[in-house]
Amino acid sequence: MDSQQTSRSLIRATVISLLIAIVTLVLFILPAEYNIDPTGIGGKLGLTVFNEEAQQTTTLTSKKDQQDSVILNVPAGKGIEYKLSMQKHAKATYEWTTDGGSLYVDLHGEPAGDTTGYFESYTIATVAEMKGSFTAPFEGSHGWYWKNKSDRDIQVQLIFNGEYAIEGLK
Repeated sequence: MDSQQTSRSLIRATVISLLIAIVTLVLFILPAEYNIDPTGIGGKLGLTVFNEEAQQTTTLTSKKDQQDSVILNVPAGKGIEYKLSMQKHAKATYEWTTDGGSLYVDLHGEPAGDTTGYFESYTIATVAEMKGSFTAPFEGSHGWYWKNKSDRDIQVQLIFNGEYAIEGLK
C-alpha cells in the first residue's frame, strides 16, 4: 500500500465513523437523554420514556396563589433533588409527606451563576413530613434534597405555591 492509498482509507474510515456517530446521536442519544426526537424513531423504540418523569415536572412560571403538586419516588438507599428557580426575595410555601418512613431532607438554595459549589441550607432534618415557607435570600435555584436511608422506595407528595419557575428533578 502506498501512502496515498493509506490516506484515502483513513479519510474514508473517518467519514464513515462521523456519519455513524451523527446517526447514533440523532436516533438514540437525543431521544433517550434530552427527549429530542426529530425522526420519531426514539419514541417508537421506547427511548423517550427515560425522560417522561422530568418532562412531567417542568412547567412555566407559576402565578401567585397557584398551587403545584408532584409525586416523587426516592429509591431505597439513594437521594433525589427537586428545584425551583426563584428571584431574590420571592416567597414559596410548601408541604410534603411520605407514604411511610422518614427521609433525610435538606431544603437549600444555590445562587444563580455560582461556580464554586456554594449552597445555603435553610432546613435540615430527618422526618416523614414537613410544612413551611421560605423567602429566597438570593436569585437562584432553591429546593429539596431527600435521601432515603431505608431498604425500600419511599414516595414523597410535594405541594407548593409562590413565586417561582419549576426546574424539577435534578
